[in-house]
Amino acid sequence: MSLQDKFGRQITDLRVSVTDRCNFRCVYCRSADPENYREHDEILSWKELERLAKVFCELGIRKVRLTGGEPLVRSGVDEFVKYLSGMGFADLSMTTNGHLLAERCERLIAAGLHRINISLDSLHREKFEKITRTKSFASVMNGIDAAQRSKLGPAKVNAVLVRGINDDEVEAFAEFARERGVIMRFIEFMPLDADRHWSREKVVAAAEVYERINARWPLVQIPHEKSETARKYRFADGAPGEIGLIAPVTQPFCGHCSRIRLTADGKLRTCLFSKDDHDLRAFLRDGASDEDLAAYIRSAVNEKEKSHHINEPGFVPPNRTMVFIGG
Repeated sequence: MSLQDKFGRQITDLRVSVTDRCNFRCVYCRSADPENYREHDEILSWKELERLAKVFCELGIRKVRLTGGEPLVRSGVDEFVKYLSGMGFADLSMTTNGHLLAERCERLIAAGLHRINISLDSLHREKFEKITRTKSFASVMNGIDAAQRSKLGPAKVNAVLVRGINDDEVEAFAEFARERGVIMRFIEFMPLDADRHWSREKVVAAAEVYERINARWPLVQIPHEKSETARKYRFADGAPGEIGLIAPVTQPFCGHCSRIRLTADGKLRTCLFSKDDHDLRAFLRDGASDEDLAAYIRSAVNEKEKSHHINEPGFVPPNRTMVFIGG
């Protein structure tokens, strides 16, 4: 029997964070100050992740996305992809910052990865360095090119737009999609940054992005599944590439949400903005059976939040920031 919450939503998608460590310090995610990562024994081992993946598969999860932190910084991720591929998930993908992708791309494909999402928040080297606090622009661009040349293409390239930082690049990103044939996805800035600088004024609404691109290159909407987060468009003139708009702030899609998340330290989160975690690591290490784990997961999912409450009075951001939740 598949997972379902009390609102009747079928839960088929699982985001799995394999590490809280990252080689970037993006302004919308992490603090510039040094952070204390969790100790290695606090993070789920690969064997623990494999066991939980088996339980989730038996509960009806069909799509798995590996996230971090940055998933490629953890040794053994290729073998975990191979394990998941052998379980027969219908869709197996990864979100990466792209820094290590060029050298790892073919190994990930050989392991069974189906799709890749790559973060790219500016097409200008200097601005990219300011946003990510790295010198990795060339590596990321090489990663995108490698993905495009491989079976993972067309790559999804994700840009989080922040007013006053990179909102002047909307048209340039769209042109990048047309030139490279990538799926360019624009994500609204969410209140998950470590420095707590988020404000509604810094959110670039998806409607604005659509209007700006459509004025330059007319767009045609592509049909999508109700549970998909992105509204997808192709270019009316037949140019390659695709545009995706993800609007969790201005156009929430909570009513059709099909996702749950597993953090690197073994906490089940039923919403990106959950105030409460459900501790699967403790169950695992206390000797719980697979049946016990499945029953606990069902109980937690049944109480999944109706919505994320961002647009309601009194909204309180989660105590975990994005790097500790998993993108």
